[in-house]
Amino acid sequence: MDRLFANGTVNAAQSGEGSPLFLFHSLLSDRASFDAIVPKLATSFRTIAPELPGFGRSRAVDGGLAAIADRMAEAVQDAAGGEAAIVLGNGYGGFVALQMAIRHPAIASKLILADCGAAFSEPGREAFRNMAKLSREKGLGAITDVAMRRLFAPDFQARHPALMQDRRAAFLRTDAGVLQAACEALASLDLRSELRGVNVPALVLVGEHDEATPPPMSHELAAGLPRAELKIIPGCAHVPQLQSPELFLETIGDFLPGARPAAA
Repeated sequence: MDRLFANGTVNAAQSGEGSPLFLFHSLLSDRASFDAIVPKLATSFRTIAPELPGFGRSRAVDGGLAAIADRMAEAVQDAAGGEAAIVLGNGYGGFVALQMAIRHPAIASKLILADCGAAFSEPGREAFRNMAKLSREKGLGAITDVAMRRLFAPDFQARHPALMQDRRAAFLRTDAGVLQAACEALASLDLRSELRGVNVPALVLVGEHDEATPPPMSHELAAGLPRAELKIIPGCAHVPQLQSPELFLETIGDFLPGARPAAA
């Protein structure tokens, strides 16, 4: 069921009952990247999967990642209704969740930060600048192959042609201006000096084969957060909850009781 939050600016799908659990999607995907894990999570949590600002029916916001984090903080407070919120962010959604937790320290009781970090290396920054430039000059179609490679390893793409067709179509529905602004924001982002202020339990996850936000970024992030643990998800790339949903749920199960899949 879709609902609007934050004065009608953020659209979110909601299912299940229990403590509120928010799922923030990646830049090169959409909230459907959580579809494989929502049914299990919704048996224990009120699961809320928003479309981040500028995606789907959620209104875009000017002002960079800080403004996006503020908008999502408003949505989380609205949707949670005063309850302690758990926030899980993947990729870009992880950066938004982290920035939100820095700017609004009481917003979340727990964070799960999957395949993100606090700052990119110079080659990582250059990759975002190139994606923004090429998409501006030639359209999203010109960077679709690059985007899919950042999400999924080539062998996974070859084994799942129907899924890849769906993911390519989802990417091509992205607002190009929103994507370009996000790429430019990520290219200049550096949250390392602010990590010590995030004093809530955090689980930092990363796919073993993530090329978009490589494992060293997660090692650095976990080391900088006061109460973080790090887990590497074997065989996965940038969107492990889509690539291997049961393994993803198993990986977060100790940190998030109720998420672990039922034993076979």
